[in-house]
Amino acid sequence: MAVDCCLILITILCPPVGVFLLFGCGAELCINICLTVLGYLPGHIHAFYLMFNRRPTQTYGTYQAPPQVYN
Repeated sequence: MAVDCCLILITILCPPVGVFLLFGCGAELCINICLTVLGYLPGHIHAFYLMFNRRPTQTYGTYQAPPQVYN
């Protein structure tokens, strides 16, 4: 819960930083930087859309068994 509040605050201050923290350096970040340069409000809308609708699934720390190989 505290992490979400911090992420929202960071996104309000600088939308590309919030997108970077969620998705890393990729297409979403490039799109958000362009939208923020074109206008501060479109960058916010895009960042909050990504934050609330396209949040990445976290699979850190889960063990997945390797596929079984049959000879």
